[in-house]
Amino acid sequence: MSQFHLIAPSGYCINQEAAQRGVQRLLESGHQVENQTIIPRRQQRFAGTQAQRLNDINGLVNLKGENNIVLAVRGGYGASRLLESIDWAGLAKRQQHDPLLICGHSDFTVIQLGLLALHNVITFSGPMLAGNFGAPELDAFTQEHFWRALRNPTFNIEWQGDGPDWECEGQLWGGNLAMLVSLIGTPWLPDIDDGILVLEDINEHPFRVERMLLQLYHAGILARQSAIVLGSFSGSAPNEYDAGYSLETMVDFIRSRLDIPVITGLAFGHELQTVTLPLGAQAFLRHDNSGSRLTISGHPVIKA
Repeated sequence: MSQFHLIAPSGYCINQEAAQRGVQRLLESGHQVENQTIIPRRQQRFAGTQAQRLNDINGLVNLKGENNIVLAVRGGYGASRLLESIDWAGLAKRQQHDPLLICGHSDFTVIQLGLLALHNVITFSGPMLAGNFGAPELDAFTQEHFWRALRNPTFNIEWQGDGPDWECEGQLWGGNLAMLVSLIGTPWLPDIDDGILVLEDINEHPFRVERMLLQLYHAGILARQSAIVLGSFSGSAPNEYDAGYSLETMVDFIRSRLDIPVITGLAFGHELQTVTLPLGAQAFLRHDNSGSRLTISGHPVIKA
């Protein structure tokens, strides 16, 4: 069994019951759950003071032992405030021996991308304590894909995607679209050529998703990739004003601007059902009429 170490660098966990349910599930599965006292922590909309939340991240430098799974309690907002004060070099050095398996998504994406940009540290974009492990019903797909990523040096993800026939390989990266776009022009955005860029978001109207994708396009970032994979965009339903404009027509428009494929349909993001992706790992993508497959390797895993 593994040891989970909780961090809360972003928003206050408004659903305390869900977080406690997540802790209980992990304990009942035989895991240890450390740092539980941070769950009720709060200052304004944040999960504690600036110093407390920064210490959640910088304190990882001194976390002892192996097979430590670092799990974000939730997203929200707040991680961007910490970027200039994070001990990036210290965290990278800590990862050289018995690397931490760092997992989260949403607002946490900026810290994950910072680690990748500055020191090529691989982290896992996947479930969090409250929203996933603490869901009213624990999703079996999410749980299986979480452990698949953390236990296997090479693993596959398969889905029925939409897009042209395509094969490519490259560095897997991405995460939450809004957070990635917020890093353009900063030191914390990875500079990756020929990568496989996987994106997701929540509560963004299709035109806002388009606007962010166009920002990546105009910045030259999309065209430098080998493929774009779109996960879930929860809460993006069009309205009457859109008159037929939808997430699907938006994707068609983005595709018309690119010479590389945009593959859709991956269960990745702010849904109860999500895969876990090691950001910075190597990946081989194949899409044809039988479906889509990612083969991923080169990431840290739990030691037997």
